[in-house]
Amino acid sequence: MYDNPVVAGFHPDPSVCRVGEDYYLVCSSFEYVPGVPIFHSRDLVHWRQIGNVLDRPSQLDLPADVPASGGIFAPTIRHHDGRFYLITTNVRAGGNFLVAAERPEGPWSDPIWIDLPGVDPDLAWDEDGSCWCTTSGNQVARIDPDGGKVLEGPYPIWSGTGGKYPEAPHLYQLDGWWYLLMSEGGTERGHAVSIARARSPRGPFEPGPVNPILTHRGTNRPIQSTGHADLVQAADGTWWMVLLGARPRGYTPEYQALGRETFLTPVRWEDGWPVVGPVEERHPAPAAWHPLPEEPYRDDFDAGALAPYWISPRSRPDGSWSLGARPGWLTLHATGPTLDRPGHTFVGRRQQHHDCRVAARLDPGSGTAGLSVRLDEAHHYDLEVGEGRARVIARIGPVRQCVAERPVPPGPITLTLDIRTRDILPPSAIEPVAEPMGVDGRGPDTIAFSADGALLASLDGRYLSTEVATGFTGRVIGMYVTEGSAGFDWFDYQPVNRDI
Repeated sequence: MYDNPVVAGFHPDPSVCRVGEDYYLVCSSFEYVPGVPIFHSRDLVHWRQIGNVLDRPSQLDLPADVPASGGIFAPTIRHHDGRFYLITTNVRAGGNFLVAAERPEGPWSDPIWIDLPGVDPDLAWDEDGSCWCTTSGNQVARIDPDGGKVLEGPYPIWSGTGGKYPEAPHLYQLDGWWYLLMSEGGTERGHAVSIARARSPRGPFEPGPVNPILTHRGTNRPIQSTGHADLVQAADGTWWMVLLGARPRGYTPEYQALGRETFLTPVRWEDGWPVVGPVEERHPAPAAWHPLPEEPYRDDFDAGALAPYWISPRSRPDGSWSLGARPGWLTLHATGPTLDRPGHTFVGRRQQHHDCRVAARLDPGSGTAGLSVRLDEAHHYDLEVGEGRARVIARIGPVRQCVAERPVPPGPITLTLDIRTRDILPPSAIEPVAEPMGVDGRGPDTIAFSADGALLASLDGRYLSTEVATGFTGRVIGMYVTEGSAGFDWFDYQPVNRDI
C-alpha cells in the first residue's frame, strides 16, 4: 500500500514521464525561485527532488512586480529522441517557452520562446517526428521545438463539457488514437478531469462516454479539488495518473493551508477509454517498489550549496546569502526592510505536513531576523528577533500587528514554530461551546511561536490559507532578515504524529 499524497505540500500541476524504469516529475513553482522542482522515482510512489529545472536568472526572470501566484505555471515534461524537454509559461514575462537537457538533473538550456496564446502548454510527437503543442483553451499547433517557430495552427479543439477554465491539456498517441486529457471546472472544489479522442491531433475530437472521468466535487472525501492530471504507463504495462488535489481541514468551508499537492491513482482501460476510480488516501501500490532513505530533518548548512528544496520569492541575489562567510552557517543579508513588500531576503521550504514542528538556531547579531510562515506579502506570521527583543508579528490583509514580545539576551537563540491540528484555538474566547460534528475548533490549525522554549503566542491558522489569502500556492516556512545580517546555524523541520 502507499499513502497519498506522494509529493506533499505545495507541489501542484504535476507532469510525469518515464525513461526505462525511471520516472521524472515536475510541478509549478509560481513566484518562487529556483523554479520548477524536478523529482526522480523508480516506483511512482517514492520521490526525491534532484534539482530545479529553472535554476539561473537567464532562464527565469521574475521582476519585483510579479504578484504572488504569478510567475511559472503548469510545466509539462517529456522525453523524446534521447533528450528531455520541459515546456511551461512565465505569465508575466514572456509567455510560453521550453527548455531541454540531456540529463534530468541538468543543466537545462536557456528558454526557447514559443509565440502561442494560453497557458499549461503540452508537448507530443507523432510518428514522423512532428511536435505538437497544446495550450489551455484548448488549441493545438505544430511547432519546431528546437527553434520555437510555430509551423502550423493553432487550431481550436475540444474544450470540455462546459466547465469553466478548460486547461491542463495533454495529448497522447495510443493504438491509432490521439487522446486529449484535460481539466475543467476551475482548480477549486469543482475541479474535474475529462477525456476525448481523435484520429489526428488536429481533430475532430469525440468526448469519452463518461465525463468527467475523475472529480471529487460534491463529495465529503478528504481529498478535494482533484484535477490537472497527467498519464504515464509503468514499466510493467500498468497505467497511472498523477494529479493535483488538496486536503482542506477544519469547519466549513474548510481551509487548505498546504496548497495543492501531488497525488497518484491507478488507471485501467475499458473499450478504448481510461477509467479512473476515486483518489483514496491509501491505494494498492504499483508492482515496482523502491523506497528511499529518509531525508534528514535538519539542515546544518555544512554543504557547499543550498539543498534544492530551498526557495525564495522572485529572486535570490548572490549578495543576499552565503554558506561560506561563516562555515556551517547560512548567513543572510537584508535586501529589503519588510516582508510586506517584494524585495526582501527570505529562504524557505514548503510546509508538507498538517502537524509539524520547525526550529532554527539564529544568531541575529545587530540585525533583525527570524522565522516566517508565508503565503504572500499580505498573509504571513513572523517570529523575529532584533534590538534585544523577540516578537510575533501577524500580517493579515491590510492589518499588521505585533501580538507578543519579550526581551531576550544577546547571542544565539532557538526559534520554534509548532503547528498543530489538535487542541486548536476555539472560534473565540467567549464561545467555549462544543463544536458540531466533532470539529475541534474552526481550523485548520494553530501555529504556536516560542523563543528558547518560552511560548510567546499562538495564532489561528485560517488566515494563512488559500480560502483567506487566495492564490495558487501553499505555506512556505523560512528564514529571513530585514535589517543588517544574521546567521542561521541549523534549520530543523519534523512532522509530528499527535495520535501517539
